[in-house]
Amino acid sequence: MPRRRTSSSSSSTAPRNRTPQPVRIQRRTFGDVVKAGLALVALLVLVVGVPGALAVFIGWPLPREVPSLQWLQSEITVSTFLNILTVVVWLAWAQFTACVLVEVKAALSGVGVPGRVPGAGPSQLLARQLVAALLLVGATAASLTPGLSQLGHGMEGNQKPAVAAAQQTPGLFAQQQEQAADSAAALAAQASQAAAHADAKQHGDTKYYRIQPPEGRHHDSLWEIAQRHLGDGRRYKEIYELNKDRVQPDGSKLSEASLIRPGWIMEMPGDARGGDLVEVPDTAAQVSPDLQRQLHDYAKTGDQAHGSAQGGAEGVSGGGQVSVPQQRPAPAPDPGHQQRDGGDVASDSADSFGLPEALLTAPLLAAGLLGALGRRRRQALWQSAYGAVGGRRGMQPPTPTGDAADAQDALLVGADPEGVRLLDRSLRGLATQLAAESRALPTVYAAWLTGGDLHLQLAQPAGRPPAPWQLGQDQTFWMLARADGERYEDVDTAAPFPGLVSLGTLDDSRLLLNLEAVPGIVSLSGREADRAAFFASVAAELATNGWSDRMTITLVGFGENLTPLAPSRLRHLDGIDDLIETMEAETRQRRGALGAAGHDSVLTGRTGPAQHTRWAPHLVLLAAQPSAEDAVTLAELASDASRLGIGYLVGTETGELPGASWEMEVTPEGRLLAPLLGLELDAQLLPLPQQRAVVELFVEADPERDPQGPAPAPPFLVDISEQGRPAVYARLVGPYEIIGLDTPDGDRSALLHEALALLLLHREGVHPRVLSSALWPRGVTDDVRDALLDRLRVWLGTDPDGTPRLSADPTGRLVLAKSVVSDLDVLRSLYHEATQGKGVDSRVVRGRLLTDALVLVRGSLLADRPEGRYRWLTHEIIDAQLPLLVADIGLALSAFHLEKDRAEKAIEALGAALNSAPGDERLWHELLRATHATGDVDRLRALAADLVARGGARGVPPRTEALLDELLPSWRGGATAAG
Repeated sequence: MPRRRTSSSSSSTAPRNRTPQPVRIQRRTFGDVVKAGLALVALLVLVVGVPGALAVFIGWPLPREVPSLQWLQSEITVSTFLNILTVVVWLAWAQFTACVLVEVKAALSGVGVPGRVPGAGPSQLLARQLVAALLLVGATAASLTPGLSQLGHGMEGNQKPAVAAAQQTPGLFAQQQEQAADSAAALAAQASQAAAHADAKQHGDTKYYRIQPPEGRHHDSLWEIAQRHLGDGRRYKEIYELNKDRVQPDGSKLSEASLIRPGWIMEMPGDARGGDLVEVPDTAAQVSPDLQRQLHDYAKTGDQAHGSAQGGAEGVSGGGQVSVPQQRPAPAPDPGHQQRDGGDVASDSADSFGLPEALLTAPLLAAGLLGALGRRRRQALWQSAYGAVGGRRGMQPPTPTGDAADAQDALLVGADPEGVRLLDRSLRGLATQLAAESRALPTVYAAWLTGGDLHLQLAQPAGRPPAPWQLGQDQTFWMLARADGERYEDVDTAAPFPGLVSLGTLDDSRLLLNLEAVPGIVSLSGREADRAAFFASVAAELATNGWSDRMTITLVGFGENLTPLAPSRLRHLDGIDDLIETMEAETRQRRGALGAAGHDSVLTGRTGPAQHTRWAPHLVLLAAQPSAEDAVTLAELASDASRLGIGYLVGTETGELPGASWEMEVTPEGRLLAPLLGLELDAQLLPLPQQRAVVELFVEADPERDPQGPAPAPPFLVDISEQGRPAVYARLVGPYEIIGLDTPDGDRSALLHEALALLLLHREGVHPRVLSSALWPRGVTDDVRDALLDRLRVWLGTDPDGTPRLSADPTGRLVLAKSVVSDLDVLRSLYHEATQGKGVDSRVVRGRLLTDALVLVRGSLLADRPEGRYRWLTHEIIDAQLPLLVADIGLALSAFHLEKDRAEKAIEALGAALNSAPGDERLWHELLRATHATGDVDRLRALAADLVARGGARGVPPRTEALLDELLPSWRGGATAAG
């Protein structure tokens, strides 16, 4: 079969609208009738025949009187065994009958996917198939509705923003606060905007969409509708909110966002676009009278729904809580659907096996750990390369296994790097703006991340914030919308609030408490294990987060095993005596430094000229219960701590701690309680098993750790002989190209290419949720992900022996067959074979293998990847691995040629490697030696001048300078003349 090439352009094709197709009216065939008859017979036999047979042939299986101890000790006879077996069959029959009733009820009521019968996986699946076959002969109203091809084309105009539900976020104080005039004006403006929106909706056009019938395995979904017509699949929740509980043409209602039926009508937000939308009344005349009537009836249900929603919104009041202004609601988390902006991940997802929930539901912590782990691995690669630890140069670090692998997958799924970036840039940008206005930083007690928006809760009013920040519901809240926060760029200023750390979540809101701003000690009570898990979460996030600078975290009474996460930030002390001695000295030093600088607190110092050299935050996490005397001493030290940038979080067994300003409790159920602050959250915890797994990842990546045993082989070796020609060959090094597969059709070509690239870079296997998180960083519903995996399996096909090229390993991770190969796999295999295989004993073989390897290098990895895609590469270290591997190949080939005094060939090999690894100092050194070997002094002098020009203001690196002194002593004069 001839191979077809698919160009990289196909992988970057932007999504486009699917051409509407008329609905085919499904007519009953003879096969359908036969299937229905067989299903009816099977149901009668299983539901009616089984109990009848048991009653007739077996009778009552249980004893007719209470068994005595002697009966229990008697010998088991055949009759007794049959009775026991009969009881088991009766239980199985009862479970299956319950499954049939549940499936029949769901099918007849039309509410969507039925509920689960506990422990009845296979039984419920069989019941579902039999009921579906039985009902196959029935025609539903949805199958007879006309397709969108009969509706004409919608007109664009009259954009109307979607109605957004008001959300509430709890405050940190129970007392009422007086509303400011600016806040009242803002609320009045919101009310007038809502009234204007309602008037526009009453008199303007409304857009509708009709759910498409299935095409093959593809079923329409709200996610894809939002992607096509709103430009963002995450906005599916807006469509759901506009249409939930409204009566559809077939009499059923939309009750879950993932359950929609062909023929249903969906009202769309005003900014929807696309030719398969219908606007009423503008384009209603172009559709059939029946559809006009359906649209008219459906619009009435919308008026009632919106009226009740507005009435409910008007009833929202403060009532001792702090409410967030009206905003667009964020997508609600479905099972298996992650919401990165403070939401949780459902724990009962069918594919969440093996992934620790503590890391899945901590997006900021996971992002910090993942970023720190990536930096650690890159450092290890560079150090091993430049330190001549040849066994690891250019190769894959040790692949995690067991709990460590599960922890890494959970980090990849749970991490929210965009949320971290938003928080970091927004806070630094705010500090820069305040400094430009000569204003001090406000004292921030807490930050809320709600629906992607950032809310800062201040200790006292601090005036109006600089734009684009706005006042919140009162003068102690500053709010920044996510869209405005994304406009901030990186700025060179100190982190203003480095003590912010995640405590937990309330609904869709995530709370970060500023520990260094607390006026005193924060105490934490609860069971020892629960307190330790909470302390570990706080320590790990503070040690690895992206919104803190020069952070110091002192751990006492716990966490000695956590120091590998960030040795420069985490410090462990043995006891309270050492802590008190250390903190007394530091408190005196900080007070003196503040007085000498003329600052009231570290907040004013952080916006001044000394922001990068002073006022680094220091947070003390004391898990051990202090004695009464030590508690008094700590309270005295903490009395002035918030002014000095020092925070204290102290554990207590009794719940009572002298000098504690804020008191919190973590419950065995994982709740964080602070009654005096009005808080009750789902606590963010890092239990001991997850601590060990995460620490193992960091220990394995330690650059100071010497590799044990022989040099590791690449994670996947291919047969590089002619007999090992793969069935599917993907070129990743350079422009993306696939040989052996047809180009996928439709909007999902880019996603299929991206999914295949991820699998090719992880031959050890990819967890389905990791794949989903990589392709849809802000989450996606299970049905969309599963549909893509089905298409990927079909696209990759099977090997000649019938083995699928995409399968799942025993742990459930997705793995590719050996017949699917990338050029990166071949590149690694060629270098391994040349340096550790057949090339070791044969110079000719080594030269040929190294030359073939260098020819494969066509540029950087996925050089033509479209903007906005492949963001998961930021979590990978392949961007550091590939240049090091290419450099190793170039160095090995250069040495091969220099052994035979072929300097020009060596220079050619080094030049080819420098095209992909221009920053590798080792290649420049070898190029200097090879050029010196030619005896051409002018050529060597020109190369030296080029190196000096590349160094710029930084100058030539010390090693390069020493080599130039050795090979060309007069190079300094040439550099001075060039300067």
